[in-house]
Amino acid sequence: MSQIDRPVPMIRTATATDIPALITLVNAAYAVESFLEGTRTDAERLTADLANGQILVAEGWDGELLASVYIETRGPVGYMGLLAVDPARQGTGLARRVYQAAEERFREQGLAAIEIHVLSLRPELLPIYQRFGFVETGVKEFNHGRIFKDGGSAHLIVMTRRL
Repeated sequence: MSQIDRPVPMIRTATATDIPALITLVNAAYAVESFLEGTRTDAERLTADLANGQILVAEGWDGELLASVYIETRGPVGYMGLLAVDPARQGTGLARRVYQAAEERFREQGLAAIEIHVLSLRPELLPIYQRFGFVETGVKEFNHGRIFKDGGSAHLIVMTRRL
C-alpha cells in the first residue's frame, strides 16, 4: 500500500493507557540526544504531563502511535513540547499534523501565542520550527533533571508564534 493509499492518521488526546507506547515513541524520537544521560521520558514524567496538560497523538490505522506532542495552557500562551515522530516516519508530514492539531486546540481557547523551548544543542530543529512560523524570543536555563555526558551544558532557546 502506498503512502497515498493509507488512511490519514487520527489525531486524539492520549490517556494513561497510552503511556507504554508513548515511552517507546518519545525515547526513539529523542535517541539522537546522545549527549544526555538516560532516556528522554518515562512513566512518571508522562503521568505528570497528563496531569498538567494534554498529549496529542497521531494514531495509525492499526492503532500504532506514530507521533505525539505535549500541550499546556500557561495563561494567555499555549506551551508545546515533546514533539516526537517515529524515526521510521520522520519527513512524512506527521510533525506538521500534530503541530496543527495543537495550534487548533490553542486557537479554540483564544490564546494569543504558542511557545516552545529548543535545546541549544539541537540547532537543526530551529529551521523546522521557523517554517511553522516560530521566531526566537529569548533563552532559558536548561533544568530538566538530566545530566550531560562529559560535563557538557546547554540552554533552552525560547521560540514564539503569534496566533
